Amino acid sequence: MTNTPIIAKKGPYATEVEAGKTYFWCACGQSGNQPFCDGSHKDTGFSPVKYTAEKTGKVFFCGCKQTANAPLCDGTHSKL
Repeated sequence: MTNTPIIAKKGPYATEVEAGKTYFWCACGQSGNQPFCDGSHKDTGFSPVKYTAEKTGKVFFCGCKQTANAPLCDGTHSKL
């Protein structure tokens, strides 16, 4: 079990989302389907973060996994 997520990308994933649709953001950084969960977190102690889109459009999912505003980017990657 690890305490620190893997940095998948030092920047956000600009992703088109659909209003009312639910997405599961990868919190561990190990998913092969970034920024979304593919089950790779098994035995890591991490769980995916549920995100339901309020409106259709582009959102910026955190890629570095260090955001204080999970699952969305808060700019933390610029300090890594």
